Amino acid sequence: MSAPSLTDQLGRVVMVIPTYNEADNLAWIVGRLRRAQPEVDVLVVDDGSPDGTGRLADELADADPQVHVIHRQEKAGLGAAYLHGFAWALDEGYDVIGEMDADGSHQPEELVRLLDALADGADLVLGSRYVPGGSVVNWPLRRWAISRAGNLYVRLLLGIPIKDATGGYRLFRRTTLEKIDLATARSAGYVFQTELATRALQHGLKVREVPIEFIERVRGDSKLSGGIASESMRRVTAWGLQERTAQLRGALRRRAGG
Repeated sequence: MSAPSLTDQLGRVVMVIPTYNEADNLAWIVGRLRRAQPEVDVLVVDDGSPDGTGRLADELADADPQVHVIHRQEKAGLGAAYLHGFAWALDEGYDVIGEMDADGSHQPEELVRLLDALADGADLVLGSRYVPGGSVVNWPLRRWAISRAGNLYVRLLLGIPIKDATGGYRLFRRTTLEKIDLATARSAGYVFQTELATRALQHGLKVREVPIEFIERVRGDSKLSGGIASESMRRVTAWGLQERTAQLRGALRRRAGG
């Protein structure tokens, strides 16, 4: 008798892939994902791409019943696209809901590492560039340094032990998404990733990082801009100050009560 597969242990799994102008990459990355994990479903959330990405997604869905598509009318941010996709997946009864980029930076062939960690008891698994065994390919030194410094800032200011809180290759149990209350998520941009990981820790959930090799896109343009990075730092700073203020008030109350 053969051993149960990871999806037998975990239940129904879907990977949510947000897209905006990814016509050059979409069929390539979905094909790789379907070959790497044939039992895992795919949900493409397209933000009204003018380059025809949405039409290509529909063609993939027509050819494969495990591929699904949501069409959004405007580009409203990564967090908004993921929230829409998560809501759909929860309504459809999926047990595990994942995130990955469409540009090939997250390798579908490494998804098994995240699935293994979830099956081993984690509530949220993060594909990490910055734990032992993780790496980044084809990034200039300046971008690598900014990313490492940003993650260090997040770790110190928010007081969380995560080495790569900004990465977007991850798996959630449905119970995790239900506990962290997506309806009150405050972020639309890339800082959405940090917010959800922080919320999971605040709820006492088990968050585990596994190493991945992150590969910079070779086709199409990066969606990361200076404005997005600035928004992330502003929000993280505000959350950190709120957390430290709450801790100080708590300490003062305890001292007064003592």
